[in-house]
Amino acid sequence: MKSIAIVGSGISGLFLANLLEKNTSFSYKIFEKKPSLDLSDGYGIQLSVNSINLLNKIGFQTMNASEVFFPKKVNFFDAKVLEKICDIDLSQFNFENNRYTTLKRSKLIEFLLSNIPKDKIIFNSDLINIEEYEKLKLSFSDNTKEEFDYIVAADGVYSRTKEILFKKEGTPKYFNSIALRGNIQNFENSDISLYLGSNFHFVIYPINQNNEFNFISIVRKKLVGSEITNRSLFKDKIFINNLMSQISSKSDLNLSELVNEIKCFPIFVSKKIKIPNNKNIFLMGDAFFSFPPSFAQGASQSIESANDLFNDLNNNLSNYYKKRVLKTKQINSRSSINHHAFHIANPINVFFRNIFLKYLSKNKSFLENYLGKIYKN
Repeated sequence: MKSIAIVGSGISGLFLANLLEKNTSFSYKIFEKKPSLDLSDGYGIQLSVNSINLLNKIGFQTMNASEVFFPKKVNFFDAKVLEKICDIDLSQFNFENNRYTTLKRSKLIEFLLSNIPKDKIIFNSDLINIEEYEKLKLSFSDNTKEEFDYIVAADGVYSRTKEILFKKEGTPKYFNSIALRGNIQNFENSDISLYLGSNFHFVIYPINQNNEFNFISIVRKKLVGSEITNRSLFKDKIFINNLMSQISSKSDLNLSELVNEIKCFPIFVSKKIKIPNNKNIFLMGDAFFSFPPSFAQGASQSIESANDLFNDLNNNLSNYYKKRVLKTKQINSRSSINHHAFHIANPINVFFRNIFLKYLSKNKSFLENYLGKIYKN
């Protein structure tokens, strides 16, 4: 029996653990730096059909129907005047019971945890070193050490594992953007609403059947090094209120009254794709590559990468990185295109962008290539 250390208990790590639970060829442990997992977080995620198809194979379709939502469209709006530009029919990519889905991230984590024995997750595990011998030895800050056949890094964009393996090359870079997220009650539109503005965009979408909505905004913001590393800055109410005011001044939507429980965080992305020299060390999800957040594929790719890795391990293959690199490049290019297109400031360029959006949103060939190749796995 091969032993696997999963570093990190985010979506990718927990989904891999769910797959390993059904396979007697492997034993595993999950090492989580935090003392516990916060299941009270009410912020949302979007899951396209590629990941829903995989989740349904472990019983996701049995979740309480009131805890999920199935948006049929994404509607594009001009943030300033709230005029609708166009819409994209998301339901065209659905098949059987696999539908584009939105929900609270905490509800997905709760579902994934329900299938994992509690003794498989070791909390307060702060990884400090990896030694490569016949087996891989992990050292933690509490002076404990454990050996495994495989190490799977699933510890997110700020991956400690990746930093240990690649030093500075393993650290992410600031994307000159800040994210604001919050909750909204009883919003007027029941599908995904994407508002495009000058150097910002924001998205509002339902996260269950109880009239709860997620708000996420990406705002371009250059910061100096000391500001980027100042964690207290992103909790400062004045700083957050100034950012919200910046968005609100450019939109006819009264965000200050609509959005509650606003939190703020800097956006970091991967510098480049890095692959470990050791064939028994794997990177998944954001630990492998973190995209600009403008294509809503972060959670879906975490699930998809865990499934790819499980198939490789289970069938003794070596296709994982080849497949991941190809998909990562596809999504990263689309995320970058979206980010720039959503934030266009020049009025003339905005005019032509909107014309292109109206045309492309109804062009089946384009949609199949741009979205279908990603959503259909």
